[in-house]
Amino acid sequence: MEPIPPLEQALHAARALVLADLVAGKAAEADVVSLVEESVVQRRWWVQQWPDGAAYVAGLVAQDVQDALLDRYGRWPLCPVCGSGDPHALDVEPELGPDPHWVCHKAGVKVAAVGSLGPAITGGTASS
Repeated sequence: MEPIPPLEQALHAARALVLADLVAGKAAEADVVSLVEESVVQRRWWVQQWPDGAAYVAGLVAQDVQDALLDRYGRWPLCPVCGSGDPHALDVEPELGPDPHWVCHKAGVKVAAVGSLGPAITGGTASS
């Protein structure tokens, strides 16, 4: 069996991290998982064009899925830090960089690494 190329490893890791966050938020329905797969396909082309960007794929896939969910279902993942006011989504930082995290800009805190949201700290989607 041949080893998995580094670019494919990065794509598989990105898929697994985003799926873990979706599962934690009970948002991993079949159509949502399809959004992850669509993003991975698009990012495969992107990382083939720029192999040095492999470390950035997880954050980009998370942002792609977040954007697609916003268009179809509402905000995700909801901020678990701010207990009052309108529900708002966490953001991925850095937007283009390694070691992506979910952050709340209102509270100015890192909530969790992408792939590390737990069921106690994430909600489903909120209508936009």
